[in-house]
Amino acid sequence: MFRVMLVEDDARLAQLVMEYLAGYEFTIDLVTRGDAALERFKALSPDVVILDLMLPGLDGMVVCRQIRELSETPILILTAREDSYDEVSVLEQGADDFVNKPVQPRVLLARLRALLRRAQGKSGNADPAALEFGALSIIASDRVVTWRGEHCLLSNTEYKLLLVLAESAGRVLSRDALLKKMRGIEFDGLDRSIDNCISKLRRKFDDVDSEKIKTVWGEGYLFSPSAWA
Repeated sequence: MFRVMLVEDDARLAQLVMEYLAGYEFTIDLVTRGDAALERFKALSPDVVILDLMLPGLDGMVVCRQIRELSETPILILTAREDSYDEVSVLEQGADDFVNKPVQPRVLLARLRALLRRAQGKSGNADPAALEFGALSIIASDRVVTWRGEHCLLSNTEYKLLLVLAESAGRVLSRDALLKKMRGIEFDGLDRSIDNCISKLRRKFDDVDSEKIKTVWGEGYLFSPSAWA
């Protein structure tokens, strides 16, 4: 059994989430105020946290930062906020996934399981070379990428760029950082190879609205771990 700490002040939604997850491999502890979350986290030591952003007592973004300063426990943000700025901000604060309300219970379950698999991989209980985000799987040791259950054919450059982005999921990477990681060279302000390769990846992964690989204007690109359903 995995222990979930659910930080949510919407009683109806909390009840629905708790009833659904209880039917699987989860026990759930409910916290209804942001200013009570950190102490409850210390007492419970959960395997994963589901965190709302709009909470009484203390904003969820602050709670996220507090927990991340204390632990590497996976944090899934479940919120009605739809502003991409909020998503980028909370991922930079240390959240591992971002899901908008309303969400189908089975989708939430799949996201939680994916976070737990990744956490187990980091702790050495799973293949650390495997990265999974929803329907996307990258097995670095075999250079295998699958998307929605099918093998995805990528060029060497496309694979390297996807891997670099996925390994830094939730963080903005500049063109300079991407080029250094991929080729060991600096961005000269003219090289458009990264932009062209991003466009190719978006086409191959049906990223029509640039939600999976986001453009953060003036900064670079962000691999959104919550968008690969």
